[in-house]
Amino acid sequence: MAYVQVPKDLTRVKTKVMFNLTKRQLICFGTAGVLGIPAYFLTKGPLGTTFAAMLMIIIVLPAFMFGVYEKDGRPLEKILMSVYRQKFQRPGVRPYQTQNMYGAIQKKIYEKEVLKLYAQESKDVSQKTSGKARRKKRN
Repeated sequence: MAYVQVPKDLTRVKTKVMFNLTKRQLICFGTAGVLGIPAYFLTKGPLGTTFAAMLMIIIVLPAFMFGVYEKDGRPLEKILMSVYRQKFQRPGVRPYQTQNMYGAIQKKIYEKEVLKLYAQESKDVSQKTSGKARRKKRN
């Protein structure tokens, strides 16, 4: 008797459009063909068949990767976009910071005390130096 295995998760089943390929794969492979075939025929004469074939493979490979590669149900462009966001759009180190309401108050108090002490110290220093200057003038 024939046995057919039915997948448990039917959301992972993709509808095939033509040649047992999905619509996404057909678009990507078609784009690869439109880019690769003219590149091969235009470079076959000047570069030779070997180099033209290698150039065609290099041009076509990204389109094939976008059509075929999938990880955890996510296509390649979504994976690349998330990597780009993680590496370049968001900062690498994100320290935990809180909004300290009392920090501003403590800073004001500290500044008042320090400025008051600094003002008193500078006044004392200016009085001492002016007293020394008077003594020198007398002598």
